[in-house]
Amino acid sequence: MFKIFLLCLGLHFFADYTLQGWLAQAKCTAWWEKNAPDPLYRCDWSCALLCHAVYWTLVTYAPLIWLWPGHTAKLAVLLFLNIIAHCAIDDLKANRHHINLWHDQALHVLQIAMTMLPLAALLH
Repeated sequence: MFKIFLLCLGLHFFADYTLQGWLAQAKCTAWWEKNAPDPLYRCDWSCALLCHAVYWTLVTYAPLIWLWPGHTAKLAVLLFLNIIAHCAIDDLKANRHHINLWHDQALHVLQIAMTMLPLAALLH
């Protein structure tokens, strides 16, 4: 299980830094206020934030998706909860400015660890 945790951690860094691209800016309300001030785009930051959280979750937990067959409903719940948690954490940093990058990354590592706990019990 520790190897799976390390793999998920490595995939987290890949998804959160290498793959994020334009979404790193687009998930910030400030980007939309500056570059697309029209009221039509007022909430588009939330779409970008959700898109980032979905692909982060799918990339980070790809090993679990492949290694945990037969538990589709339980896996779907864990993935959904991770999407919501990732959105909340990133929003605290990118838009609310309540946490810094250290806090953001510590919370994501904790998020991964907390996801692994129920799986460790089920896989053994």
